[in-house]
Amino acid sequence: MRLPDWTPGLKAQPQTLVDAILARRGGALLNLDKALLWSEPLARGWNVFLKAVRTELATSRRLRELGICSVALLTGADYEYHHHAADFLAAGGTQPQLDALRAFLRTDPRAEPADAALDQVDRVVIRYAVQMTLDVKVSDAVFAALREHFDSTQIVELTGAIAAYNMVARFLVALQVTPED
Repeated sequence: MRLPDWTPGLKAQPQTLVDAILARRGGALLNLDKALLWSEPLARGWNVFLKAVRTELATSRRLRELGICSVALLTGADYEYHHHAADFLAAGGTQPQLDALRAFLRTDPRAEPADAALDQVDRVVIRYAVQMTLDVKVSDAVFAALREHFDSTQIVELTGAIAAYNMVARFLVALQVTPED
């Protein structure tokens, strides 16, 4: 990482904040947390916001994680992919789907995904994540395809997850945060 890992000795932070992050993380700080804790307001807001994105949305966790993995691969955020590929699998995704996603995004991410491991809804989510990440603007055609499969709440939640993890990816890549050992 481009910065030293945060420790309480280097910069004191409210223990309630550190405890909240530890609770969300299952008792251990991740390397991402050790970067965020250099800024108390950022770490606090991030913890609340990303907790909501990760645990409080009703939209399919598997599809949200597919969008997040797409963002990670497109942006070169190895840390993000390391964590979210496992979450995708835990949410019911398969290794052949991850392999198909990786192979597709290595070739022409603006093309139509064609691997049989990815169903029609997976393909729409990937195309949406690609356009949000690489182009920012989403074509009417991709948005219309999204509307065929998702209601307004699901679209907002999927969009929020993809957008949030574009933010995460840019933070991770800029600071060169690496996966934990």
